[in-house]
Amino acid sequence: MSFKVWFRLGASAVIGLALSTTIAAAQGNGHGHDKHDRDDRDHGHGNGHQKGHGHERYADRDHDIRGWYHSNYEHLPPGLSKRDRLPPGLERQLIVRGTLPPGLRRKMQPCPRELVTMLPPPPPNYVHVVIGGNLVLYNRANFEIADVFHFELN
Repeated sequence: MSFKVWFRLGASAVIGLALSTTIAAAQGNGHGHDKHDRDDRDHGHGNGHQKGHGHERYADRDHDIRGWYHSNYEHLPPGLSKRDRLPPGLERQLIVRGTLPPGLRRKMQPCPRELVTMLPPPPPNYVHVVIGGNLVLYNRANFEIADVFHFELN
C-alpha cells in the first residue's frame, strides 16, 4: 500500500474516533432531546421513596403529614387552604430537581411551625415552605426543588 492509502486510512480512523467520543459524551446530556422526555425528574407528589440530597423524603413521613393536614383542615394557614390552590399548569412546574419559577416564588408561605417540627431538619441552605397547597423543600441559594408533597383535597 502506498503512503496516500495509509494516510487516508489513518486520517479516517482519527476522525471516526473523534466523532464517536463526541457522540458518546453528548449522550445523556439532553442533546437532541426535549427536556420533557427525561425520565430522571421526579414530579414528586408524595409518591417517591428514595432519599434525595441527604434528606429524608416527604413520602417517608406521609402518614404524619396527612394526619396533621386532616386535624388542621378547618383552620389551615395561608398557602394550604382550598382557595390557595395552584392551577394545574402552575402545579406541574413544581418538579423535584427542577428550579422554582419566579412566579411560584412569590406565592411561597412559611411552613406552619407545627408541621416543621414533624419533619426532619432540612439540609444546610434548604427550607420547608408551602406553595399553593404543596409542601416544598427548596434550596435558598439556587431555588432548586429537593422535594414536593401534594396535599389532597377532601
